[in-house]
Amino acid sequence: MSSIRAELSGDTDELLQRLNRLGNLETRGVLNSIAEGLRTSTVERFTEEKSPEGKPWKTSIRAREEGGKTLTKTTQLKTSIRSEVSESGFAVGTNDIRAATHQFGDERTIRAKNKKYLTFKIGGQWKKAASVKVSIPPRPFLGVSEQDEQDIKDALEEIFEE
Repeated sequence: MSSIRAELSGDTDELLQRLNRLGNLETRGVLNSIAEGLRTSTVERFTEEKSPEGKPWKTSIRAREEGGKTLTKTTQLKTSIRSEVSESGFAVGTNDIRAATHQFGDERTIRAKNKKYLTFKIGGQWKKAASVKVSIPPRPFLGVSEQDEQDIKDALEEIFEE
């Protein structure tokens, strides 16, 4: 086991009092508060249709043609965002299988399985093809924005002041 030794000199009473108060800090509650703030911020990105960096998502074909918002035909992905907290940290994310495709983008080829051709509608016209290459642009929703960072700093400063 490794150890650290620190030696303090001078007027250390105030510092020692603050350190003692931090020793009584309920870490899990602090982490839970931060994690819930990040989860809420992530969910709000589906309304704003913006990445954590504030960049607008590329509008999906469905949203453009049918109206509505990108990534929200159903609310399944948005409502799958969860936060988990342990004694040593926290995580905000989702176990939705589509999340990585939307977060990072993807290119894939879709092939007809049960028939000779795929049949689909583009721009109001029906098309037939044996396979189609699809490019899905990244639409990041997970991450920490500048505002999230500031909220975390503000929360920690408030806790340290108490």
